[in-house]
Amino acid sequence: MLAARTGAVGSQISEENTKLRKQSGFSVAGKDKSPKKASENGKDSSLSPSGQSQLRARQLALLREVEMNCYLKLCDLSSEHTTACTTGMRYRNLGKSGLRVSCLGLGTWVTFGGQISDEVAERLMTIAYESGVNLFDTAEVYAAGKAEVILGSIIKKKGWRRSSLVITTKLYWGGKAETERGLSRKHIIEEIVRAMTHVINQGMAMYWGTSRWSAMEIMEAYSVARQFNMIPPVCEQAEYHLFQREKVEVQLPELYHKIGVGAMTWSPLACGIISGKYGNGVPESSRASLKCYQWLKERIISEEGRKQQNKLKDLSPIAERLGCTLPQLAVAWCLRNEGVSSVLLGSSTPEQLIENLGAIQVLPKMTSHVVNEIDNILRNKPYSKKDYRS
Repeated sequence: MLAARTGAVGSQISEENTKLRKQSGFSVAGKDKSPKKASENGKDSSLSPSGQSQLRARQLALLREVEMNCYLKLCDLSSEHTTACTTGMRYRNLGKSGLRVSCLGLGTWVTFGGQISDEVAERLMTIAYESGVNLFDTAEVYAAGKAEVILGSIIKKKGWRRSSLVITTKLYWGGKAETERGLSRKHIIEEIVRAMTHVINQGMAMYWGTSRWSAMEIMEAYSVARQFNMIPPVCEQAEYHLFQREKVEVQLPELYHKIGVGAMTWSPLACGIISGKYGNGVPESSRASLKCYQWLKERIISEEGRKQQNKLKDLSPIAERLGCTLPQLAVAWCLRNEGVSSVLLGSSTPEQLIENLGAIQVLPKMTSHVVNEIDNILRNKPYSKKDYRS
């Protein structure tokens, strides 16, 4: 961390941080420059829990800005040299950890080692990297391990700094043998929390998270970690799109506020359903045409699938009004949820990836009015207990 650097710059950061902490008792909006009277428990009685979270987020953002400015000054650079500025990519913390990830990541499910060639995979990764993406997701089961190998080979070939990348992989469905899959000691050394703690302590990973776990299972893992002085998970990887909302919008926010677990979401286009390619059936070159994705084809041609296609047609005018495509609108809709650390994109062509990355430009247009318009069409907004009480 920059605060640990010695010398003039390090002392300057320390002084700036001290100033920032002193400002934490003031109104960040700038209207009230006098300290607010704190309640007996030390918290601002005028702020709700959500307001306090927003205030802390603003304070952290200011602290990051101070640290970045000091680093740029040390290197004799300006803000125009940062990746965020040159690419327009936005970065968010992964849960309440200090890990900064691009709000859009690149996934490798189905594509790497399967649907696309190694050359196309390299092209996709290059486009993503040059667009500011630093998060690349894979799993040992993807293409029977080939996806991980291809991902690593491309990184080595391109000579990208490993420190500039965040690589996530998943364990469970490994090989065909009984001892090559699952979360047993034989497969990943020991029971999950203890195994992940060992993996991190050995330097094989820096953080660990869960994928497709229930809120109860995640909470149990956190409790075990705290009870036995081990490392808890920092994120949950969950499906999230216009037609799948309950877990990410109701369950995970509670976990974030209680234990700091963030959300990394996948399938923003619902396995291509939202892309518009299935409006008139299942094209031969699509994912749903593959034998192993018969379940997707059945979902598309079902009665519910037809209803979803009709809703997508109703959403098209909104996309046209915002000057974007329907896939860009769908990805931006996912990003408008500040509880989502990163949205994983799955693309089989460079054109698809470039289009989806364009959702960054649509995000500022996702006003509350636009979101309400979308909710009125979808009619599937989940309600938490707080919503029912209000």
